[in-house]
Amino acid sequence: MRKRFGLLLAALAAFVLCFGGLAQAEEKVYVNGIDFGFPPFGFVDKAGNPTGFDVESLDWIAKKMGFKVKHQPMDWDGIIPALLAKKIDIIASGMSATAERAQKVDFSIPYYEVTQVLVVGDKEKGTLPELLKSGKKIGIQRGTVTAKLLEGLVTQPGYKFELVPYDSTDLSMEDVKIGRIAGSGMDSTIAQETMKNPGFKVAGTFDAAPEKYGYAMRKEDKEFQDKVNKGLKLLMADPYWKELKAKYGL
Repeated sequence: MRKRFGLLLAALAAFVLCFGGLAQAEEKVYVNGIDFGFPPFGFVDKAGNPTGFDVESLDWIAKKMGFKVKHQPMDWDGIIPALLAKKIDIIASGMSATAERAQKVDFSIPYYEVTQVLVVGDKEKGTLPELLKSGKKIGIQRGTVTAKLLEGLVTQPGYKFELVPYDSTDLSMEDVKIGRIAGSGMDSTIAQETMKNPGFKVAGTFDAAPEKYGYAMRKEDKEFQDKVNKGLKLLMADPYWKELKAKYGL
C-alpha cells in the first residue's frame, strides 16, 4: 500500500513539475517594436542594446503591471504591418497617433507632443519656405508623419523640391553633413537630439498641427491596452517620469 502511495505521489510530483515547467515556458513575453535610430525615444546604443525614453518607460510599466517585455529594433516603414501580423505586440517608440494610423491600430493615452521641422547644415542660408521652392533635395525617413507631409507638399503647385527617402533619420543627416541633400524633415524631438551635434540648425517649422505620441497596439488586444494605459498613467504621476524626461532632455 505504501509502495503504491509512494508511486502515486511520485507521479503527481512529476505531473506538477512538468505542468509548471510548461506554464513557465509558455509565459507571454510582449514584444515592443522600436525604431533603429529615433533618439531619444527609441534607438540602439553603441553596444547594440535597445534603449531610449520609451524603452525605459515601457520597462517600468511592465514591471509595475506584472508582465514581461522585450524590445525589437526594426525598420520603421514596416512596423505597423509587423504589429498587425503579430510579429510584435506594441510600438512604443515615438509614434504619432495620427487618424490614418488609428484606422488600423489603437493608441494609448497621449504622453508627448511634437511639431515637424526641417534640419539643414549650419551654412545653409535658405529659409524653410525658400527651400521648398528651390529645387533642392530634402530627405525624409520612410513611414513617418513628416514623410507623408512632404509627399503631399511636393505635388502641390508652387512647391519645387526633390524628396530623398531614407531608412533612418541618422542616415539622412549623414548626407546633410556632406552636402548630398539640403536638409531633412523630422519630428522636433529628434531635431533637438540632432542639434547636440555641431554643424546643423533648424530652417523652420512646417505649417501643420502638432502631433501627439502614443503607444500603438492591436485593436483586439483590449486587456493588454488596459494594462498599458493604467501603467502609463501611474508612470506619468510618478517622480520617475520627471527623472526620465530629464535624462533624455525632454
